[in-house]
Amino acid sequence: MHKPPIAVRIVVALIVISAIVYFGLTSLKQEDTGQLKASGTIESVTVNISPEMAGKVKDVLVEEGQTIRMGDPLLSLDDGLLTAQRAVAAAQADSARSAVFTAESALASAQVQYDLAFNNAVAQSDGLRTVDWFRKEPGAFNLPLWYYSQTEQINAALTEVDSAKASLADAESQLTSVQGNDTSSGFIKAETDLAAARAGYQVAKSLYDRVQNGLNSEELSRPQLIKVSRGDLFISGVSQDIRDSARQTYDDAKLQLDEAEAAYNAAASTDGAREVLKARAEKSIAQERYYTALDYALGLQIGESSTAVDVAQKIVEQAQAAVAQSKMAISQAEANLALLDTQMEKLTIYAPMDGVVLTRNIEPGEFVQPGAVALTMADLSNLTITVYVPDPRLNEIQPGQQATVTIDVASGESPTFTAEVIHIADEAEFTPRNVQTVEGRNSTVFAVKLKVTNSEGKLKIGMPADVVFK
Repeated sequence: MHKPPIAVRIVVALIVISAIVYFGLTSLKQEDTGQLKASGTIESVTVNISPEMAGKVKDVLVEEGQTIRMGDPLLSLDDGLLTAQRAVAAAQADSARSAVFTAESALASAQVQYDLAFNNAVAQSDGLRTVDWFRKEPGAFNLPLWYYSQTEQINAALTEVDSAKASLADAESQLTSVQGNDTSSGFIKAETDLAAARAGYQVAKSLYDRVQNGLNSEELSRPQLIKVSRGDLFISGVSQDIRDSARQTYDDAKLQLDEAEAAYNAAASTDGAREVLKARAEKSIAQERYYTALDYALGLQIGESSTAVDVAQKIVEQAQAAVAQSKMAISQAEANLALLDTQMEKLTIYAPMDGVVLTRNIEPGEFVQPGAVALTMADLSNLTITVYVPDPRLNEIQPGQQATVTIDVASGESPTFTAEVIHIADEAEFTPRNVQTVEGRNSTVFAVKLKVTNSEGKLKIGMPADVVFK
């Protein structure tokens, strides 16, 4: 059998598609009177009701088909866990408030101590504040003693303290270096041996004196008893061998001390010894200079500049920081409480608008996740219907134009409702891209959306209906 060319088959297919689109998809009819009539389905905006919190469903308060008002409760979740968490947060908030009270009491006490220290310092400085007016300055000074303020004198004294401290560090470093030289090793060893010999002598002498003076006055008043035990001679309970041993220990320690002193005297005349002694003297002077500078600086710090006042001020500042920190803890605890209260409020879900419950997807006892669709609602008082008008007759439709909507019921009656055009699509639909003929352009349609008045509540979502444009 001979098949028609491919081009012919494509044209035939396009004509069939155009006819289907024009006569089927648009559901548009033209009456003899010239009126446009189209078919569509009643629609409405539906809202999916989803919980913001995860939890077990406690109650579902609505049924499918039930009419509800905006703000009516729809369902609630179990609040046991959040209630327990809120109790903990409330206890933490109470604890934080107690901490603030304690911190404020400590601050008040610190402030009182500061005031006392300040007043005492000022009282002690009375008579010293003007002493520089009348005191004769040293001859090396070109300016009177009162020339510099107390603050300037204190700063200068503190500078001297830092300088003296640095000099002390240098002197200690120099002493360490000198003591580590090879020329000083003999003298250092002689010093060490002499110190050990002195310690040994002190111990031996103390032991010998105790043995010699072992008899107290009570024992001296008793008759002297001589008894022999194990071949040793005891006089008044003290062995002669112990006395001899103590004496020998003492003599040996005295000999070691004499030898150590002789060795030290010999080593003290060396150059290494003189370097060590000089470094030690410089370190001692540097250390005393540092302590003297500290005393001088402290002596200048009288009145509100005194050390006692500074310490009291630091304690006040610490107490103030503790108060601020405890107040921050209150803010954090209250914020946590507010968060839990907000979460608990979201356990009950309320209707966002007036409408009807279309579907109910949950039951009490089920566990739901945030975003899961629990209920579906629609506003039956705000119904629409969308029909399709062919391009050639689109100019007959205008926004705000009135129309009549008719539905079929089982009784055979066809109730009518009023509708108004609220939107005309800006883009055509159901048009094949490669159709350029007049017949093809007739299949081009535009969606027209109408708002339907449903004052009696007879229209339902999904009902088929006919629209006649006036």
